[in-house]
Amino acid sequence: MSGISRRQAIGSALAAAALTRSRTVSASPKSARRAEAQPLVDYLRANGPKLLRPAQDFFRHPSIAPTLPARQYSAELWDWDTLWTVRGLFALAEVTGDAALKRQVADHAKGSLLNFLDNQQPDGRLPIVMASADRDANRFPFATRDRNQAKPVMAQLALLIADRTGDAGWCGPIFDKLARFHDSWRAHNEAGPGLLVWSNDVAIGNDNDPTTFGRPPFSSANLLLNCLFYQDLRALTELAARLNRPAEERAALAKRIERLGAAILRECWDPRDAFFYTVDVQCVDRRAALITNVAPGMDMSWSTLPMRLQLFTGFLPLWCGLATAEQARAMIERNYLADDRLRAEHGVRTLSNRERMYTLAFSSNPSNWLGPVWIISNYFVWKALSAYGYRREADDLADKTVSLLVASLAADGSLNEYYHPDTGRPLSHKGFMDWNLLALEML
Repeated sequence: MSGISRRQAIGSALAAAALTRSRTVSASPKSARRAEAQPLVDYLRANGPKLLRPAQDFFRHPSIAPTLPARQYSAELWDWDTLWTVRGLFALAEVTGDAALKRQVADHAKGSLLNFLDNQQPDGRLPIVMASADRDANRFPFATRDRNQAKPVMAQLALLIADRTGDAGWCGPIFDKLARFHDSWRAHNEAGPGLLVWSNDVAIGNDNDPTTFGRPPFSSANLLLNCLFYQDLRALTELAARLNRPAEERAALAKRIERLGAAILRECWDPRDAFFYTVDVQCVDRRAALITNVAPGMDMSWSTLPMRLQLFTGFLPLWCGLATAEQARAMIERNYLADDRLRAEHGVRTLSNRERMYTLAFSSNPSNWLGPVWIISNYFVWKALSAYGYRREADDLADKTVSLLVASLAADGSLNEYYHPDTGRPLSHKGFMDWNLLALEML
């Protein structure tokens, strides 16, 4: 490929992918997408099993890496990355009809969860990330409430394994640990409105989300955090039913689900913009302490303030089925289909291009969620569109996702962590696998 730049090569590959789509327009969307995805399936079939690691060093159980061996993150175990990688590997086993791989994924997924639980604090807190050769087991301190702990995805991981293996019995010995993990979140990070807040802005998943990044500690009731916790509560409740836990325990979990769901709808939905926003919880009436000689006037009738920045996280209440049909329709049609604020040529912008923070610059610490396309953001919105009956729009997003990864593979020889939303150019971390595997669910 002498004389041709990497950017030109990727552009040519994207053009070829578009031509492939135009030639298969007579086929059904799903069959055309599956045909186009074959190079991606072949690549993942060859490389997906390389993410499965044996027990080693300080990992007492087999585990799953987010990236290929010798690449960045390959010796680490991350919280929510593990959930999405496991989902993607199960999808790979299904697409390829590989029963042996399915069994291996289940064993390594269980081991990954057990490695986290091996490092649980007495109050239930879990680490965000562990390294197999790091005795401290954690790059980010997590043992005290002023530091962030693992994202609430562990019950979802346990339920996913139970669903794919048809066996929930193995969750019996760890159920109380999962419940204690939830209790630690509620004890240390639940704010007055009934929403969870981050302790600080370190390792929050979508790392430099401006509704949390740079904000004061314990102020941001981030939608990602709260929707993940909502789903984890649902997963723990389902496990409780399958394990025949006491009725009062299941009833208490059901009440927590209802309370959190109501808080998300009440505090985060903005009818003016037809959008779900992260909210700030630092709304405190201090008049009684600051002006003791003046009678207070009108009561403060709000407990949160919306952070009116439009990110892909606004679709998460749709992903977890909380939004009403009317809310979903208004949000999708006014804020996704109407223009290119969030909907781009190659998927979903992580931040609206109308926001002043929008940038596509490379960043590794924190990674950039201020506009680039991540496959996880495509996946969340694809699930949201599908759940609320926008099948054609969901197919379009699935096509874009597959084309993006196929072109990246053709031009770059591997997959990457995030991409330019308008050109498809890779922006970060060659060899990244992780939630890129979720594209297989879109087939």
